[in-house]
Amino acid sequence: MTVAAPYLPGPWGAVLYDVRIAHVRRSPLRHSFRHRTYLWLVDLDRLPGLPAWLRPLARFQARDHLGDPARTLRQNLEGYLRANGIDLEGGRVLMLAHARSLGHVFNPLTLYWCHDRAGTPVCTVAEVHNTYGQRHCYLLHPDAEGRARAAKEFYVSPFFPVDGGYDMSVPQPLPGRRLRLTMHLEREGEKEFTASVDGRGCPATPAGLLRAAVRHPLSTVAVSIHIRVQALRLLARGLPVQPRPHHVRQDGVTAP
Repeated sequence: MTVAAPYLPGPWGAVLYDVRIAHVRRSPLRHSFRHRTYLWLVDLDRLPGLPAWLRPLARFQARDHLGDPARTLRQNLEGYLRANGIDLEGGRVLMLAHARSLGHVFNPLTLYWCHDRAGTPVCTVAEVHNTYGQRHCYLLHPDAEGRARAAKEFYVSPFFPVDGGYDMSVPQPLPGRRLRLTMHLEREGEKEFTASVDGRGCPATPAGLLRAAVRHPLSTVAVSIHIRVQALRLLARGLPVQPRPHHVRQDGVTAP
């Protein structure tokens, strides 16, 4: 059964998810960590209209994602999809991401759930950022359960080469239901790394945003710090760094 694109609740037409993010490395040594943060689910055609006094806590800007900073998030995503032979014909796009908060943002993973004009899912785009200022998009065609596979094409962790593939579970978020996302890195038939996101959402409101900002202060800075601290711990344990190959920017990510 296909699920039509949901209309998001609340005065801003957006959802705030309080989430726990977990990373588990199984090879060549075992290492894991967890941290809590919050994410936004927004409609690219109806980005939250925050009052001026709250805008420093949440800005959604094209410069933080794929494509040309002079264009809109929607225009850049459509450019990427057109380069891959997909036309949504005006269908809705839901984006799950960190917003820029207090001048900082880092999104290890941004997800876009893309629909046609009837609200039927067409595809999902997984936009991955690394700590070297690079990004890469994976075009996914999940099954009815939200499962998809993709060959690894982008250098993320400095301790893994660019090989193997991802086994993902990225079901479309639905208001009132728990958010559960999983990404396994498989190499030579073994799941060597797993990242997961688990949390509950509520309609985005001024009070809800203030609670999230107090509960998770400097949330995107904390994400960046967590990643770097864990990398230092792995280096201290003797895990070798893999060479970083040259990354060719995807043609569809630039504006036409």
